[in-house]
Amino acid sequence: MFRFSVAALQLIELFTSSLVHLLYGFYIFSSAVAGDLSNALNGLFFKSNVEQSIREEQFIRSSVSDNDLPPIVLVHGIFGFGKGRLGGLSYFAGAEKKDEKVLVPDLGSLTSIYDRARELFYYLKGGQVDYGEEHSKACGHSQFGRTYEQGHFPIWDEDHPIHFVGHSAGAQVIRVLQQMLADKAFKGHENTSESWVLSVTSLSGAFNGTTRAYLDGMQPDDGKSMKPICLLQLLRVGVILYDWMDIPFLKYYYNFGFDHFNMSWKQSGIWGLVDCLAGNSGPFASGDWILPDLTIQGAMRLNSRLNTFPSTYYFSYATKRTKKFMGFTVPSNIQGVHPLLFIRVLQMSQWKHPPDVPPPFKGYRDEDWWDNDGALNTISMTHPRLPIEHPNRFVVEDSECQPLQTGIWYYKIVEGDHILFIVNRERAGVQFDVIYDSIFERCRKHAFRKVPTMPDHVQ
Repeated sequence: MFRFSVAALQLIELFTSSLVHLLYGFYIFSSAVAGDLSNALNGLFFKSNVEQSIREEQFIRSSVSDNDLPPIVLVHGIFGFGKGRLGGLSYFAGAEKKDEKVLVPDLGSLTSIYDRARELFYYLKGGQVDYGEEHSKACGHSQFGRTYEQGHFPIWDEDHPIHFVGHSAGAQVIRVLQQMLADKAFKGHENTSESWVLSVTSLSGAFNGTTRAYLDGMQPDDGKSMKPICLLQLLRVGVILYDWMDIPFLKYYYNFGFDHFNMSWKQSGIWGLVDCLAGNSGPFASGDWILPDLTIQGAMRLNSRLNTFPSTYYFSYATKRTKKFMGFTVPSNIQGVHPLLFIRVLQMSQWKHPPDVPPPFKGYRDEDWWDNDGALNTISMTHPRLPIEHPNRFVVEDSECQPLQTGIWYYKIVEGDHILFIVNRERAGVQFDVIYDSIFERCRKHAFRKVPTMPDHVQ
């Protein structure tokens, strides 16, 4: 009877979580479509597209001649999107408008950290995305992807470095990209180095994995496979069907980023769909997607190959929506937690690693991972610490770390859930401007290798 009750509660929780995620996704998608329809009815849709294209062309042209002001690249996280997707919606809630030299690339929203890092390089430098022959064969997808006829910052090199700001998994994408630059991993670009990255700012960055990955369905014993019945299995089926149907209208607004797996009905046919659903092919079969990278084990596998470089500035904001109450960790502000995250904030604050499964690393303690923001554990967001802790320093006020030193992860802890500073600007209120103003000010005034020439509007 007890087992039946537990199973029933788990099914209810699965149904509730699935429904909440589905409704929120539909809300975002419908908002994007409604926004475009509204613009069209007002006769502004075509004009805005022309103006946007002109602005992007002006940015690229200015990047060739303006050597003093490095661009700031905002990298989205899981389920995220860049400029041009979801109509006029902004993943970073309009933060990109705070500076004239900001880029918001559209990368795969569920693709692996590795694949997204490769895509980011070619988005900036230009050319056809090359995922690498060895990696592509091992993961069962095409070696080449989208082609960028004109890179968004083609002069990118050691003398023209870039500021990067990553949200959630986007922070790890930046770190993997910097390591690839140091390893000269891009064919035809043998002059790359870690110094191409001037600064890295993490906003709720997924440095050390998250216990939510296990709650959503990843197996705690290996961090690679999924439980037979879980939220991620429903996601897997939905993504496969979405990509197989390949409806242009839907893909125009949102793309999970698996085009290089050739899952479309035009390329794979009905048997290709059956093969993917059966788990014999595709990203979920090979493990070349985002969730295995977000387990604690997956993060450790990534981190074991990633360095913190002495020529780069590092800063991170770790978010938290929990507090201690009568010896328990509980949500700190019920009204301040987005409905999409509330159940997970509660579950993560009570998470216990299965006793019959070896812990992910020596010295692991459940209580260290209870503070969270509904998606990531706060301990995971401060700085890379597994399997080896990188140089770091906790700060309360920005003035404590000025002048900034390179090669050190400065970090602050901010009260907020995982999506407080994205998509909906009104939710964050004054905090939105405080956070992003400090990020942009740091990039423009405190993180540089040569004294920049500041335009009047920035001064």
